[in-house]
Amino acid sequence: MKTVKKKTSVRIPKNVTVLYCDKKNLITFIGPLSVKSLNLKIKLVMIPVSNLIVVTSLPIDQKSIVDLKNSKKIQGTTIAQIRQVLTEVTYSLVQKLNLVGVGYRAFSYENFPNQIYFKLGYSHLVYFKIPPALKVNCLKSTNVFIQGNTSYNLLTQTAAQIRSCRLPEPYKGKGILYDQETIILKKGKKI
Repeated sequence: MKTVKKKTSVRIPKNVTVLYCDKKNLITFIGPLSVKSLNLKIKLVMIPVSNLIVVTSLPIDQKSIVDLKNSKKIQGTTIAQIRQVLTEVTYSLVQKLNLVGVGYRAFSYENFPNQIYFKLGYSHLVYFKIPPALKVNCLKSTNVFIQGNTSYNLLTQTAAQIRSCRLPEPYKGKGILYDQETIILKKGKKI
């Protein structure tokens, strides 16, 4: 038997069940947190003994050789999507943002659980509406935790939109930063 490359295969955790419909080319992941389905554009080979999914570069309809070249391009994307869905199904996703700057604060009120308010050095408060699938906690006034099990894309997109309210500036390093993000500061003007 040939050895399987890591780039073209995905190992399935023991607590995740995988269902694959060959006719519809649909794969479903059943994990401890949720159930997700993924519509595929290329064929899969399942190896049940070693819990491996091998993604082949054969197109669904093998009519032309041009499709083979396009399906090799799609192969890496499909593997990344499968790994992302496995992460969403097995782990609780959290994104942490830090507010760095004098007077930069974040507030969440109990009356409006899907809104968060920021003081970011402007002359007004910045209001941000959170999607209903996500939860936001402000344990400290300078830390914002975004949680959700729906999709990794929604979580990172919301974090990027919040960060765009006050991007970190390169001279003093003030702004909204991701957790453990470092900014290389530029030197100011020399007198």
